[in-house]
Amino acid sequence: MIYSAIVFLPGLAGLFVGLFGRALGARPSEFITTGALILSCLLSWIVFWRVGFGHETAHVAVERWITSGELDVSWAFRIDTLTAVMFVVVTTVSALVHVYSIGYMHEDPARPRFFAYLSGFTFAMLMLVTSDNLVQMFFGWEGVGLFSYLLIGFWYDRPAANAAALKAFIVNRVGDFGFALGIFGLFAVFRTVGLQQIFDAAPAVAGQTFLFLGHEVDILTTLCLLLFMGAMGKSAQFLLHTWLPDAMEGPTPVSALIHAATMVTAGVFMVARLSPLFELAPHAKDFVLFIGATTAMFAATVGLVQNDIKRIVAYSTCSQLGYMFVAMGSGAYSIGMFHLFTHAFFKALLFLGCGSVILAMHHEQDIRKMGGLWRKIPFTYATMLIGTLALTGFPFTAGFFSKDAIIEADDVISGTVASYGFLMTVGAAAPTVIRKP
Repeated sequence: MIYSAIVFLPGLAGLFVGLFGRALGARPSEFITTGALILSCLLSWIVFWRVGFGHETAHVAVERWITSGELDVSWAFRIDTLTAVMFVVVTTVSALVHVYSIGYMHEDPARPRFFAYLSGFTFAMLMLVTSDNLVQMFFGWEGVGLFSYLLIGFWYDRPAANAAALKAFIVNRVGDFGFALGIFGLFAVFRTVGLQQIFDAAPAVAGQTFLFLGHEVDILTTLCLLLFMGAMGKSAQFLLHTWLPDAMEGPTPVSALIHAATMVTAGVFMVARLSPLFELAPHAKDFVLFIGATTAMFAATVGLVQNDIKRIVAYSTCSQLGYMFVAMGSGAYSIGMFHLFTHAFFKALLFLGCGSVILAMHHEQDIRKMGGLWRKIPFTYATMLIGTLALTGFPFTAGFFSKDAIIEADDVISGTVASYGFLMTVGAAAPTVIRKP
């Protein structure tokens, strides 16, 4: 019951406000959606304690969904340590963003629609992280894509916001095409979309090949590369990263929720969830490490020459996601999830701090026109300083422990790709320290 409440409370609140928000008014809509998220957040921390420290796991069947030939799909929740971590990240950051948005969006006449979108996005993300099969995961995967499109283009009367929303939607469809092919391939090979059934049968397929254009190609390597293609789009990795900086056209709370803590981490979560497959495909893991290391360095250096305060933080997000994929490619899945957890909070803090700065500057976002703001907004200055220190890996902050652990994990494995990853992650730390708002 508690697991269903965590997942469905935000969805039901968002649906209710989406249908009746105009009649209810802005203030009741805010209280309904925010109250549901706060309750979901409290329940998530209870689950985190029970699962993380009590080692409780569960499989919760909700309802049968699709039955067609060999395809049998049910709505079900897979509750384990990985799910508990994502519960806390998604609901806590979302609850804080909801509370923040009450003040930030107080002048916007379309607040009921905004809060309905926020809650709908949270519901889709929770469906993704609790999925027990690939079809349910794909439902949540596409759900966060839809709501991100709606939230990025929330101010649809602005051409730039419309263009950014379309760009995010289209670029993600490129990655999702590969993700869908990977799901189709897994069903063709294993005749099931259930995660546990696939994990149990995967060792028997390891090393097997199929004929493609006259070449023998490893089955699991191909499938893992297709799945990772989806992660590259959703988590804004090199070549499919272009949508994330432009997505800053949406309201700042959207950036904090979608582009720091939840949607962009969906790809990292997916690789961690499917780690039994990636462990049987070492070449695919090397590719994950290579792309992550390249993104970490590339995005950090591009961020050095940005002048928009939100775009600087956006490129920093790309870089930190690269670090997480380096951990995944190194086989250090728990360390990658540790950095996902810490990064979600200090990066959301930075984005929300940016919102405070932008409001104080009367919606000015060019950092070249800023200076001495600590005298005017000392509380924002203090909170952003804390977030910045954590991001740079200052000793004894959260980022210090999680980032250093990733670099160390990459250093202890051997190989050319691992050496490349080590050099890139160490190199990317320098721009992170040099340029922060």
